[in-house]
Order: sequence, then C-alpha cells, then structure tokens
Amino acid sequence: MSLSFYDASVPALRRGLLVLDNLLAKAEAHVAETGIDPATLLNARIAPDMHPLTRQVQMVSDNAKGAVARLAGIVPPAMADEEQSLGELRQRIARTIAFLDTVQPADISDDAGRTIVLKLPSGEVPFTAQTYLLGFALPNFYFHLTTAYDLLRQQGLAIGKRDFIGQLG
Repeated sequence: MSLSFYDASVPALRRGLLVLDNLLAKAEAHVAETGIDPATLLNARIAPDMHPLTRQVQMVSDNAKGAVARLAGIVPPAMADEEQSLGELRQRIARTIAFLDTVQPADISDDAGRTIVLKLPSGEVPFTAQTYLLGFALPNFYFHLTTAYDLLRQQGLAIGKRDFIGQLG
C-alpha cells in the first residue's frame, strides 16, 4: 500500500478541524445552557505560560493551512488573529477547511526527500518533506487540537474521547 503526502495530510487535518468545530459548537451550547461567560472559555489556560483557548484554535488553523501550503508549495491564506467569540473561531475553522478543499492530490508532491523550509522568528528550519509532515506538522497540529479539547473539558464541557476521535468510518 502506498500513501501519498496528500492522503497523509489533507484528510487528517480536515477531520481534525471538523472535530474542533464540533467541540466549539458544544462550547456554544454549554454557554447557552449554563449562562457561563464565553470569555471564561476563550481565556482558559491549562498553565499560566500556555496560550488560552482562542490562541489554541488559531494555531490549529494556522498549522493546518500552513502545513498544506508548504507541502503544495503555495502561500496559505492570511488570517488575522482577531477572533473574539466562539462563533468567530468557528468561522475561521470554516475558512481553513475551505482552503484545504482547494488543494488537490496532484498539487502535493510525493517526493519525501524534497526540502521544506519552516520560517520562524528565530530563523529558518529546513526539513525533508517526510520529516516535516510526520515529525513536525502533524504532531504540532494535534498538540494544539488536544490542548483545545483539554481546555474545554477542564471548563466543564460534557465531552469525551468520542468527541475528539470524531465520526468513525
């Protein structure tokens, strides 16, 4: 069985974004049912030196669109980090999914040894495409997705593993 870079990235990232959208929909329902201030959820942190929920969601989006864009050799859409509500975060997820949907399997090379350069404030980090996807992009995406899930769970949402795993099959 061969697995293309497209198949190893776009469907998994898209599915994770749909899971996050479902979690945020449950957060909206939780706010409506309990009367909790949405800012309590949006600003929740696991630890003082970690980003709050809002930034975790933005980073899930950034990681998904950035990974796919780097793999396809295109520029990802710019999204200002200005979301102030659960609804606005869900709109950002929808825009990210819409971008992923524009990328086709033929747009992503299966050359595992090609160079992908990650540009960080501290400098550039070169990866092979395989190391970038499997050793950085996917783990980083799931780190922020898991952290968003954990923050919502910590704040009392009735969510569980099935909500994180998503629809089976």
